[in-house]
Amino acid sequence: MEWSVEMVRTWLGGCALVNFAILLVWWLCFIAGRDAIHRLHGRWFRLSDERFDAVHYAGMAFYKLAILLFNLVPWLVLSWMGR
Repeated sequence: MEWSVEMVRTWLGGCALVNFAILLVWWLCFIAGRDAIHRLHGRWFRLSDERFDAVHYAGMAFYKLAILLFNLVPWLVLSWMGR
């Protein structure tokens, strides 16, 4: 099977949507269950509340940046190329 530009564009758009949904679920779980997650992770790692929040904030920021760089930007470029 040969990939066309339209197929790659569609695939990248779908990947971006799935990845943003994962990020949203991560954020919702963090907001709703922060204390439970902190207790669970506290069994394995000694993290202060501030450090725990910083780790999650940095992780979400990195994940969002990766989505933008590897899914959304290529999708935009392929969309503009198709015009």
